[in-house]
Amino acid sequence: MTTYPTNRMQADVIIVGGGFMGAATAFFLRRQGLSVILLERNLVGQAASGVNFGNVRRQSRYLGQLPLANRSRDIWINLPRLIGEDAEFVMSGHILVTTSEKDGARLEKYAVDCKPYGLDLTIMTGDQARAKFPMVGPDIRTVSYSPLDGHANPRLAAPAFGRAARRAGARVIENTEVCAITKTSEDFIVETRDGHSFQAPLLQISSGAWGRAMAASFGEDIPFAANGPQMGVTEPLPYRIGPVIGSASSVLEEGVYLRQVKRGNIVYGGGRRSVADLVAKRSPIDPLNTMRQMPYLARLVPQIARLRVIRTWSGVEGYVGDNLPIMGPSSKVPGLFYAFGFCGHGFQLGPGVGMTMAELIATGHTDIPLEPFHIKRFQ
Repeated sequence: MTTYPTNRMQADVIIVGGGFMGAATAFFLRRQGLSVILLERNLVGQAASGVNFGNVRRQSRYLGQLPLANRSRDIWINLPRLIGEDAEFVMSGHILVTTSEKDGARLEKYAVDCKPYGLDLTIMTGDQARAKFPMVGPDIRTVSYSPLDGHANPRLAAPAFGRAARRAGARVIENTEVCAITKTSEDFIVETRDGHSFQAPLLQISSGAWGRAMAASFGEDIPFAANGPQMGVTEPLPYRIGPVIGSASSVLEEGVYLRQVKRGNIVYGGGRRSVADLVAKRSPIDPLNTMRQMPYLARLVPQIARLRVIRTWSGVEGYVGDNLPIMGPSSKVPGLFYAFGFCGHGFQLGPGVGMTMAELIATGHTDIPLEPFHIKRFQ
């Protein structure tokens, strides 16, 4: 019989990675009655979960992801009741705009295809859109409007779930870097650089761009890249842009997006991404990309052309080869689960991912279809 150190902290589940997915899973696991240890190398929500655009959108997603996105939206609108904080979620609506006939036809097709999944979109001509949204530029030809989508503050969301998980009884341990994970016949043993050790029969890896290396250590490698979004914020102007506005262009450089916060500043991003450094845990900002973004942003909202950019930033995000996340159980190791690699579009999904993974870990099943995201698709 194997004996373990008596000072090793134990729980039903260990979660490695305290981003949005990990923090939300910890919270919902406590609601399922399981004991949880959440380990985060820095602070909860400090990495990709805290530096993204803050888009809470369902339209334009892979159709098979919409059941998860719908579940997540239902949680977003109930955040104050659920966790006692709202993370500045605003159901502002979300519009995708195009300047080409080809991209417009793609929006029209998606509006038909997504309807069986419970997503109702309104397709407008450019003139119809400008009548409803006067800030939209004159070059816009087709607009897809999703009135029940919106945006939130990424700096608040994951930490809010981390605090809620702690209040619910989870052990949330920050500034603790995992250096080794091993599997015995029954349990996972997680070692940290500060000399601590943790033990549980169930383990979830939610370590974002660093998840690929952890999965590979269990013999499950995937095509993967670590990139950085190119984000910025302008000086404030009077608040008048209600919905999130994104370009649906099939041209990479034109794929920009923006939203205005109530303080008046316009947050924007899109276009080309930089290559992230996983060792340095940094992703550089490309000043040339900032310059490239400006004319495309002005095509969406001409008024942005006269505003000064007051800050730019990036972060480290994980992108899977097929642009879909890794989510669900391991295909090789019993008791091991993954929720990482959300390819720059995971913020809206965070609460739904947490509820779904907690359901799966606690009961062995979930009604949300996860087959398209299973890691075995690369085996």
